[in-house]
Amino acid sequence: MVGMGMPAYGIQSMLKEGHKHLSGLDEAVLKNIDACKQLSQITRTSLGPNGMNKMVINHLDKLFVTNDAATIVNELEVQHPAAKILVLAGKAQQEEIGDGANLCVSFAGELLQNAEELIRMGLHPSEIIIGYAKAINKTIQVLEELVEAGSDTMDVRDTNQVISRMKAAVASKQFGLEDILCCLIAQACIQVCPKNPANFNVDNVRVTKLLGGGLHDSKIVRGMVLKSDAVGSIKRIEKAKVAVFAGGVDTSATETKGTVLIHSAEQLENYARTEEAKVEQLIKAVAESGAKVIVSGAAVGEMALHFCERYKLMVLKISSKFELRRFCRTTGAVALLKLSPPNPDDLGYVDSISVEEIGGVRVTIARNEEGGNSVSTVVLRGSTDSILDDLERAVDDGVNTYKAMCRDSRIVPGAAATEIELAIRLKEFSLKETGLDQYAISKFAESFEMVPKTLAENAGLNAMEIISSLYAEHASGNARVGIHLEEGTCKDVSTNSIWDLYITKFFALKFAADAVCTVLRVDQIIMAKPAGGPKRDAPAGMDED
Repeated sequence: MVGMGMPAYGIQSMLKEGHKHLSGLDEAVLKNIDACKQLSQITRTSLGPNGMNKMVINHLDKLFVTNDAATIVNELEVQHPAAKILVLAGKAQQEEIGDGANLCVSFAGELLQNAEELIRMGLHPSEIIIGYAKAINKTIQVLEELVEAGSDTMDVRDTNQVISRMKAAVASKQFGLEDILCCLIAQACIQVCPKNPANFNVDNVRVTKLLGGGLHDSKIVRGMVLKSDAVGSIKRIEKAKVAVFAGGVDTSATETKGTVLIHSAEQLENYARTEEAKVEQLIKAVAESGAKVIVSGAAVGEMALHFCERYKLMVLKISSKFELRRFCRTTGAVALLKLSPPNPDDLGYVDSISVEEIGGVRVTIARNEEGGNSVSTVVLRGSTDSILDDLERAVDDGVNTYKAMCRDSRIVPGAAATEIELAIRLKEFSLKETGLDQYAISKFAESFEMVPKTLAENAGLNAMEIISSLYAEHASGNARVGIHLEEGTCKDVSTNSIWDLYITKFFALKFAADAVCTVLRVDQIIMAKPAGGPKRDAPAGMDED
């Protein structure tokens, strides 16, 4: 910074006061790499089935206890611009596939750490970038060769095939519970899978979290579960038509502002009576159209409710408009804007709507068994909110994996078998190259060791032993050998059927390599002075330390 009296010189004479300017290898490149390493060290220990949980408290004081990298990375408000690039890569992976964000961030961090060694050895970042670009192209080529034969055709409605592909993704979130969970998720997904599986919509598998019980009390409902009670006294109806009103069930206030002058008591009675008659007429018209259930998107008026009871209509209130849309999807109803007699085509149908009590919470369950059902709900049970949230993330990963396998069902061996094979193949490839980028390619190959090493370390095994025996097995031509975490040995993954989706790996490695090249291309950081304004208060609940 320049004092007030001294004349500014160099870059400072060009930029506004209060800027920061970092340039060169030491200040910019290595600092960036260091920030990214810190981020990937956070996610690394959560990689794989034995990954540790992180406890993140975000700026709103909400507590997250999870090993889902996407959640961790989203909730940590990363300030450093270079580390933000990794965060964006993780988010891109989450958007594209919905699983594998951890692999993406951790692998990128490992690549950068190896790049740092190369830079200290005297390689120029541009040579590293060229080497890494060659390496990722080769990786993608090799990855295609590792695809399990015959896995490209798959029946997405066959539970066993679905579970075998989903198991690894769910186990990495909830180890030990994957068998129960996969079964639930697979059922839920298959129920709502459309004629053309490529159109599978993740939003159609809902999760409802209810406290109490344990995971084995969880179940699947074909239809929707609303966390609210029915309005009125009718709590159960079978095989009924449904009318949905988005605007609420109430008398519509007149549009014009008018004053009514009333002279006598009779006039007042008549005025009230006409209003009553109007409401009754509307409700009666709905009842006569054959609807037994009225669903309202807003408030239900007292008087309207009275007539609904009289005409034996069940009344539900769904205040969220997204839920209302899903309800329309489930029942096939059309949401009407104002309370008016519905056309027969606008009515939806449910097999049963009933209010049940689960763990002290009253929920309304709308089931649709026969019809081409478009929404299914996984009802999760667990002892605390944070456990339920984490189970929900595992389900979310499973559903996203299902969507990915509808797009591309090819699989590669899991349990770090693929990574070791890639490491070996790339190492061979680097020996054939002649330029300085061969060092970068061989470091890229080494970076793959991060996966088996981390899996082994998180399970408390000796990483060096595991990696060397993996290399030995793969060198003898067995490309399917991975780590069997429970026994702490290396085994063929096909015995336990631990498969990863090809498409998940493909995007995770690609996004990671792209992010790394972006970070390495930076050689100067110029930050303007942050805009003024009052300081934000520190979040409550923490002391000064």
